[in-house]
Formats: sequence, structure tokens, C-alpha cells
Amino acid sequence: MNTTVDPPTRGRAASAAGTTFRRANVRTPAVSPDPARRLRDAFAAVRVSFTWLGVRKSLSADQRQQAADGFGAEGQFLSAGKKLLDTRHAKYKAVTAVRGRVGGYWKSLSLPYPEPGLRLIRQADVEPFAAQMRRFKQELDDAVVELDGHYAELRDAARQRLGSLYDPADYPASLHGLFDVAWEFPSVEPPEYLLRLNPELYQQERQRMTARFDEAARLAEEAFTGEFARLVGHLVDRLTPGVDGQAKVFRDTAVGNLTEFFERFTALNVGSSAELEQLVETAQKAIGGAAPAAVRESSALRQTITGQLASVRAGLDQLLVDQPRRRILRQGRAAGGSS
Repeated sequence: MNTTVDPPTRGRAASAAGTTFRRANVRTPAVSPDPARRLRDAFAAVRVSFTWLGVRKSLSADQRQQAADGFGAEGQFLSAGKKLLDTRHAKYKAVTAVRGRVGGYWKSLSLPYPEPGLRLIRQADVEPFAAQMRRFKQELDDAVVELDGHYAELRDAARQRLGSLYDPADYPASLHGLFDVAWEFPSVEPPEYLLRLNPELYQQERQRMTARFDEAARLAEEAFTGEFARLVGHLVDRLTPGVDGQAKVFRDTAVGNLTEFFERFTALNVGSSAELEQLVETAQKAIGGAAPAAVRESSALRQTITGQLASVRAGLDQLLVDQPRRRILRQGRAAGGSS
């Protein structure tokens, strides 16, 4: 089954993959006059998809009726399925872990695009991205080989646990080729041949693409704002003493995740919000490269950072409130520009 990745969280996949945005040394201007144009000129679309063996299967009509009889119910009103493999097995978890790292890496290096399964990556990152994806593919292949070595054991366990629901036909002879990852860089611009065949339709497609990139700029701004607000809010909460006046548990990731965000924002920001850029700059100055250990050990430093981040948090709250209005204004400008 071929499915497109939709990673739920970025986690620390970018760091695990050895990727750093400092390498590119790219600094965007404070405000771009046309963020959508920057996206079209400097970014490329990228799609990541998986082939993945399904491990759940619906019961047959007879099996559903048999299950329903135990409750005095009608089979047609019962939904039931069976789990074919134990997904808690260490070798299976190793396979799914690779998928999680792929999704996190893809998301960490890209911006959202208003088409399912597509994201936008900097053109300068296309080759490093492809190289890392090849390494991920090799990791996945190796993990599947390991899993296949325990496949007979997993099937035997399923036979014992499923009882009469066990069906050998549900299980392929081997797992090779049933887990895979693929990536591509499709064009999102209207094809040139369309200009020759139907210039009017070509212009309509260009306007549609322009609207999509306007939407992509909005999605990027909202994603950055939401993530930044969450990270700042978490750090402020951790630095604020509890109701008993005692310092709360403070982990290195509270600062580390915010530092990673600064790097991503610097690399991927297309200048759609001067207010957001100012808040990011203020937060960077507040952190000032402070090591987590120093923040943990110094109450004075914690108070200083908390005070400065409080204003950032208030500004982010206002940005989140204003987003619907900003969306309407941006759509209005887009409609006026395409008329």
C-alpha cells in the first residue's frame, strides 16, 4: 500500500540525520515584498511516500456475526478487526522508527504546501536531502531484513493469539519489498506545452499556482507562529517557579528545541511577517546562547529570561489572534493582484 507521509511531529530527526542549517549560511531579508515569489524562486516541491504492509484486517462477515452473537447483536451493526502482527516486537518497532525519522527529517527541512503530500524545500537543500533519503532507505531495507528474520516467530505468535481467526492467506511468504520509501521532486508550475495548446488555460493555471504559493506563505507563517508560541510558552512555564515557590523540573530540550527553531526559522523564513521576525529576534537575544545548565543553576538568569520572554509570549498571543484578519487581508491582495 502506497501512502504519503504526514509526520505528526518533528522531534529531533534533523539532528539525528546530521543536518544543520548553519551549513547553508542563508540569511533572508527582514521582510520580502513578495513572500510567495520567494517561495517560487528559491524552493522546490518534494513528495515522500511509503509502501507499508498493513498489519490490521477486518473480520469477514461470518466472523463478525460470530462475534456479534456473543453480545446478542446483529453482525451488520458491528465493526471488528484483527491484528496480524505484534507491532510491539523490537524488530517491527525498529522498522517503524525509520519511518518516523524520515517523516521528521522531511518536515524539519521543508515548509507546508496546500496540496496533500507535498511540501516545499529550499533548492539548495535538494541534493543533501536526496542523499540523506538514500541513507534512510538503506536503513529501512536493513531493518526489514532483520524483521524478516523473525517473521516466522511473529506468525507463530499470531497463530496462537488469534486462534480460529488466524488465516495463513493473510500472510505473505516474505516481507521483502513490502516496506519501502520513495521521494520525488514534482513540478508545481503549469507545463509549457499548455501555453502552446491553450494560452488562456495556461494563464488560468498560472493564477491558480500563484494563489497556491500565496497560501503556502500563509501556511508557513502560521506554522512558525504556532510552533514558536508553543516552545516559548513551554520554556516560560518551566522557568516560572511553582505555587510552592520551588523551581520546576527543567530539561535541556526546553532550550535546545527553541535553539533548533531559531535555526530553522532563519533558514526557511520567507519574510511574510515583520512582527514574527522581531519576536524571534527578541527571543534569541533573551536566550543569548545560554547553556541549559547555566539556566538551571542561576535563578537570576532564569528571572531575566522569563521577563524578556513574557513580552514575546504576549506578542505571539496577539499574532495568533490576528491571524484570521491577516488571512483575509492577504486573500484580498491576492485576488486584486490576479484580476
